[in-house]
Amino acid sequence: MRWHKPLAAAVVLTALTTPLTAAAAPQDGGGSCSRDARFLGFSDALDKTAFEGQPVAGLSALSMTGRSSAVALVDNVGTTPARVFDLDISSEPTISVDGMTILRRPDGTPYTGADFDGEGLVVERGERTLLATSEREPSIRRFRLSDGLQVGSLPVPARFQVAPAGEATTNATFESLAVSPDERSLYAGMEGPLAPDGTDADGRSRNRIIRYAGRPGHDYQPVAQYAYQTDPGLSLVELAVVDRDELLSMERAFVPGVGNTIRVFTVSLRKAADVTARASLADAPDKVFLRKELLFDLVNCPPSGAVAKQPQPNPLLDNVEALALGGHLPGGRRQLYLLSDDNNGATQITRFYSLAVDLR
Repeated sequence: MRWHKPLAAAVVLTALTTPLTAAAAPQDGGGSCSRDARFLGFSDALDKTAFEGQPVAGLSALSMTGRSSAVALVDNVGTTPARVFDLDISSEPTISVDGMTILRRPDGTPYTGADFDGEGLVVERGERTLLATSEREPSIRRFRLSDGLQVGSLPVPARFQVAPAGEATTNATFESLAVSPDERSLYAGMEGPLAPDGTDADGRSRNRIIRYAGRPGHDYQPVAQYAYQTDPGLSLVELAVVDRDELLSMERAFVPGVGNTIRVFTVSLRKAADVTARASLADAPDKVFLRKELLFDLVNCPPSGAVAKQPQPNPLLDNVEALALGGHLPGGRRQLYLLSDDNNGATQITRFYSLAVDLR
């Protein structure tokens, strides 16, 4: 999702045809963000760069393909082709681009910002395919990693289509997509509420998360919907699966002249209620909503030498839209990566974050 109007100032991009080099390690060795999260560092190495003539910008989703490799999806705009970048990453952190795939319609022509608004991403590792959501309709399409050709799509319940076709709001649909470790379950998260679900008096939106069941490379079918309530004024922008009983969620907001809010939560799926049959969540009891607990607020992480290009409560902050769980670290903690979407804007940064989190 885009949080800034197009800027008049031109963004200078450096055209590169070789992998980008990493930079911007933390200046003070990281530090605590909360009891259960430690900040390891950040890198701005990808900011305002390009790869094979295409901007490395608008990165809105991240999916791990190995312990030190990942794929990032572009929230493309205008006539630029829909695309994903192959990334080499580390927890120090370092990050570089070493490949790119253009996402193509079944007829072989590239999707563009006119008909594809990429926001959620899952790589089906054994199949060499990926699933990418477009927030426009919304849709979940399957593409081959070898050539980017679309080879299928997943069904989307009719009410989740953007009005007037359905009950969703433009630019507030499938912002996140996550897969379980066994790849039998997918979770597609709505950034905002369906019209009948709405927002409460405190500004907390009543969102839905669809669970799909199936197998990678084959059909996934929607089997349940879960009710998720955001913090006041925030929207749901990312999900990750810890195990069968737990998710991670990320919520985000932006206020001009103030800056971003970025919060990450643990979310319990134990005894989760299926709300598929509920016409509205506006009158649902509290027990229907998934239980969540704040893991950390990025504003509380050490600035670590970061510099912001616009007002921020902590210069480390930016428009973070991507989240991915990495491997296990010494001491039982998990690697967590975040990535910001600069919206191709001069006052925003493509920033890569590394954290260690305790998911007790």
